[in-house]
Amino acid sequence: MPLPLEAVLFAVIGLLAGIAALLLRPEYFPRTRGLVLVTGLVSALLSGLVIRYALAGGNPPVTLLLTVIATGLLTSVPARPDLAARRGSHRHRRRRHAA
Repeated sequence: MPLPLEAVLFAVIGLLAGIAALLLRPEYFPRTRGLVLVTGLVSALLSGLVIRYALAGGNPPVTLLLTVIATGLLTSVPARPDLAARRGSHRHRRRRHAA
């Protein structure tokens, strides 16, 4: 498979990973929505090229599968589950005001 076609597939994988992360766990990315999309895109392009080079371009389905795995892992880097847990616990508490 030629490199330009693989690069387009890598970019699609990255954008889909970023969109999936935002749709599945939006509370983990409170202010970094654009960063998640860019992280997915860049991580897919870079990991795809590194994996393609490491495998010498011999097996495109394996390259794409490993790119999906690497992109999924790298897209989770800007996630903030600590902030999501903190906001979730405050959301359901009721405060009593002093009279």
